[in-house]
Amino acid sequence: MRGQLDWQPRTDEPARFPLNPAPTPLLPAAALGEALGGPALWIKRDDLIPFGLGGNKVRGLELILADAIEEGADTLVTGAGPLSNHVRATAAAAAHTGLRMVAVYWGSAPRRLEGNHYLTALLGAEIRFTNDADRTSVDRALEQEGARIRAAGGHPYLIPRGGACPLGVIGHVHAVAETLVQCRQNGILPDCVVMAVGSGATLAGWLLGSRLYGASWRVEGITVSRPAAEVRAQIHRLATAAAERLGSRCQIDDDDLIVHDGFIGAGYGIPSAAGDAALELAARCEGLVLDPTYTAKALAGYRELLAIGRFKGCGTVLFIHSGGLPSVFVQRGGEP
Repeated sequence: MRGQLDWQPRTDEPARFPLNPAPTPLLPAAALGEALGGPALWIKRDDLIPFGLGGNKVRGLELILADAIEEGADTLVTGAGPLSNHVRATAAAAAHTGLRMVAVYWGSAPRRLEGNHYLTALLGAEIRFTNDADRTSVDRALEQEGARIRAAGGHPYLIPRGGACPLGVIGHVHAVAETLVQCRQNGILPDCVVMAVGSGATLAGWLLGSRLYGASWRVEGITVSRPAAEVRAQIHRLATAAAERLGSRCQIDDDDLIVHDGFIGAGYGIPSAAGDAALELAARCEGLVLDPTYTAKALAGYRELLAIGRFKGCGTVLFIHSGGLPSVFVQRGGEP
């Protein structure tokens, strides 16, 4: 890993509305690494971002929010599933800046208001359900909500599901620069970076940032939402658009797009047995709380890939804890 921060952004780099005041911790997880039987393990704690109950969605929102304010928007409009970290963080950003917020969820309204859904409502967002189990129904509904707000004289700012847009990706490019500095300070050289992949913006940002800043580590994603082939196409599109927005001709090669399938379980947002086991292991080894939707499934995937020799030869692996704590407190039924 060269890590010399040898790429400099243009002077017209996208503006940032600061929501995350300091670098998030980069911490060793020696007991967990030993229990897994793999390389030395370090964890980037983006779950500890202090704004809006944290999570790395805040990184992209800093740029998205600045753009919305610059455009004179009065309403943020975004959506996903009812337990979305992105929607909850966007609702917090809207409340913080005095903007209105419309949250669009796929499916029908549940009987209980839980987790991120509860927090989104608490933060003052207007909530709509598409009454359609197809997740792409959110995309159509966002356009409809935007049209409705414009017809009423408002100025909506539409944010794609998961904040998966060039500005959202650039927030994670910044995370790479931040982490490279911390790695040098700690005297570590990760051979691989592992993370959960949902909408693809985080992995796109880490791939692009690693290329721009000269990091030699391999970046691998474990999909928790979509088939790997679909995710890879999405990541390539997002990384290319973000590079163009930064004035770079950097291209992500197909060989860089490493996304592992097979760990989603019964579906997105549905806890899996392997994920629950990984969540428990992290808690009991490190006092580290993962979430059942994203990071627990990613750690379960890492655990299984370790077992088949995927990370043989790696001295150090960096795991991205992208957040999602509210999902831990959703009623699960059954015994603890």
